Amino acid sequence: MKQFFVFLIAGLLAIPAGYGQTASCATPGDNNAFLGIQTIRLWPGTPPEAKGDTCNDIPALSIFDPREGTANGSAVIIFPGGGYSILAGDLEGREVADWFTARGFRAFILSYRLSSNGYLLPVPLLDARRAIQTVRARADDYHINPNRIAVIGFSAGGHLAALAGTQFVPGNPDADDPIDRASSRPDFLVLGYPWIDAFSSDSSHLGYCQVFHVMGRCEELRAAYSPDLFVTKDTPPAFIYHTFNDRAVPVEQSLRFYEALVKAGVPSEMHIFSSGPHGTGLGKGDPALDQWPNLLENWLRAQGLLTVDRAAVGAKP
Repeated sequence: MKQFFVFLIAGLLAIPAGYGQTASCATPGDNNAFLGIQTIRLWPGTPPEAKGDTCNDIPALSIFDPREGTANGSAVIIFPGGGYSILAGDLEGREVADWFTARGFRAFILSYRLSSNGYLLPVPLLDARRAIQTVRARADDYHINPNRIAVIGFSAGGHLAALAGTQFVPGNPDADDPIDRASSRPDFLVLGYPWIDAFSSDSSHLGYCQVFHVMGRCEELRAAYSPDLFVTKDTPPAFIYHTFNDRAVPVEQSLRFYEALVKAGVPSEMHIFSSGPHGTGLGKGDPALDQWPNLLENWLRAQGLLTVDRAAVGAKP
């Protein structure tokens, strides 16, 4: 088992640059506006807990316009996975953004700070909350309904999304910063093979404590940042997908979160596929897994997120 764990980590960190990056390096600006893309910093100045001023230290949101003529007033914020060591910016970022924008969403990809760069939790959670607050506070600018914000995360990004959905902040109405006045609660959660039990001390599968050498704090971190422990009736409705033979993140982790949702009375949907490795994104050509986005689209439709909100969209395409 130890050899298997070492193999998993080595494979994760050896992922080609096209799949994941060890830094976001998302430069704020609108020089890609002709592509319908721009990138903004989450904080105008130095982010909280920053250790420097490189791209490793600057969380950012890349914004993708909906396809022309399709805008429906819904938004999605995407948290790529990568074990808090890299960002799977293509497979679990850009491909997902394109899928959502083709269905009328305005999509946002979060480049959150990574634990491999010294940013242990809760710092990535601070970035996730700020991203949701930013999108909600600027809903008019983005032509979206502030109550139609979905968050989707994969693997570690799924863990982060689940944390954002269970440990949100209500917003401070007296804050000087208008973004801080907005709630960080997402309205909907979508989780792909989420790393719910990231802080398990079980070395037979991928574990945050082993990777980042915090075994001495593992129980403390598990008690603080295991999303299934914080599910309440106020947790957003969720859509979850996983595979039965995922060896990096066992399917039991998603089942544990789903069970907590059921006990809290949160209407949610879960799909378990019989086979498929960890890190499949939208399916990667597998004839069975390629169907899960269709199931997601049905769920989004049932939530009303594909219906055009004309008041939010206004005259914008």
